[in-house]
Amino acid sequence: MNECILVLTTIPDDGRADGLGRTLVEERLAACVNVYGPMSSTYRWQGNVEVEAERQVLIKTTRANLAALEARVRTLHPYEVPEFVVLEAAANDAYASWLREMTRSS
Repeated sequence: MNECILVLTTIPDDGRADGLGRTLVEERLAACVNVYGPMSSTYRWQGNVEVEAERQVLIKTTRANLAALEARVRTLHPYEVPEFVVLEAAANDAYASWLREMTRSS
């Protein structure tokens, strides 16, 4: 099993999530981006408890792309402080090879 990186972020449920995913894949910063259905998020922001409709975004990438991915997400993301949670994961050899190939600069 080879290591791959999963990154979680949330984005407003206003149609921007698919565009974010497409950009990250087109720029080879991610091999795949999953956008999950609408959800309700409750969090504290600037002293208030907020409840907003969001979408969970799961970004699959490699460790080599992590810094560039984080910089790009910060540029594209509408939030002042976007969620950027990094999870290390194990993948079988075939998936890990595909992941590396899809995120390799051309």
